[in-house]
Amino acid sequence: MLKRLLIILSILALGLLLYSVFVENIFAPRLSPKDTAKITLNELDIKVEYNRPSKRERDIFGALVPYDKVWRTGANEATTFETNKDLMIDGMLLKKGKYTLWSVPKADRWKVMFNSKQYEWGVNEKMEPMWDPNFDVLETEVATQNIEETVEQFTIAFDNKLGTLKLTMAWDNTLIEIPMQIHPHAKS
Repeated sequence: MLKRLLIILSILALGLLLYSVFVENIFAPRLSPKDTAKITLNELDIKVEYNRPSKRERDIFGALVPYDKVWRTGANEATTFETNKDLMIDGMLLKKGKYTLWSVPKADRWKVMFNSKQYEWGVNEKMEPMWDPNFDVLETEVATQNIEETVEQFTIAFDNKLGTLKLTMAWDNTLIEIPMQIHPHAKS
């Protein structure tokens, strides 16, 4: 009896493994891999965790990512932004903590929202953003810049080359920069 049960369980385990490999393709690389952008300046530490969708010959802004609609600012899980110091963004205070990043791309400007709610995923089963505007703590608008080089994978980074800290986002031929600085009265 025990031998028969072990054979059945072994067959079941093998079946699940084969299904996972050939049907679900669990060992294939993610189409939108996870990435992290970090910067450390003196006592400031900022980290953004996000997923990087690829262009793959598709039209991006105004098509795959529609204009004037909330976007999860990446793919898969909601993008998170974490700072250990209070920041000033567009003249507004962003308290130290962890936020989710949401955006509304437009042809010439993006609205970017820092949201205090943590979401497990970026969209629901209907592919609608899980963003709840009641948890927005800061909202800013920045102009888009057209860039000549095509950025294949959505990229978030920090730029401090000229002594002015900027959070940058680039994909396809579009770039945005969000200037930020440590709040003058930031506490550890």
